[in-house]
Amino acid sequence: MGAFESIEMKIPAKPEYIGVMRLTLSGIASRMGFDYEIIEDLKIAVSEAITNAIQHGYKGSMGGQISITFGIYSDRMEVIVSDSGNSFDYNKVKGNLGPYHERNQTELLKEGGLGLYLIESLMDEVQILQNEGVTVVMIKYLEGEQVETNGKIVST
Repeated sequence: MGAFESIEMKIPAKPEYIGVMRLTLSGIASRMGFDYEIIEDLKIAVSEAITNAIQHGYKGSMGGQISITFGIYSDRMEVIVSDSGNSFDYNKVKGNLGPYHERNQTELLKEGGLGLYLIESLMDEVQILQNEGVTVVMIKYLEGEQVETNGKIVST
C-alpha cells in the first residue's frame, strides 16, 4: 500500500473556488512526481467532479459545501470529492468501495452526464458512492507503478 498522507479541504459550492482546488491539486501532484500532462488531466478530472457536485448536489442553492480529500500514497493519488458537505472518515469511505452494481454506476454516470465520462477517461480508477450526497473517488497511479489489466492490477 505504501506511505499514506491525507489532506482534506472544504470549499463553498461555488464555481469561483474551483481554481483554488486546481492550484492545490497541482502543487500536491507536482510534489509527488506526476508529469505536466498527467497533472493537467488530474486538474480537468477534479474540476469536473467539483462542477458536478455544484450543479447536481446543490442545484445552485446557497450555503452548500464540497469536501475534497487527497489521499497521497507512494504509488498513487486518490482524490475524493463529496457533495454532502459533511466531514467523512477517509478509511470508512474507502471501506465502502467494495464491489458495486454495474447498473447503479451506469445510472449515476448518466445523471452526471459527460463530466463523469470524462473523469473516467482521465483517471485510472473511478468509483461513485451515493449516500447523503454523491461521493466520487478518483485514483491516478504514478507512471510505471501499476497497470490495470482486465480488472486485475499488476505491477510493472
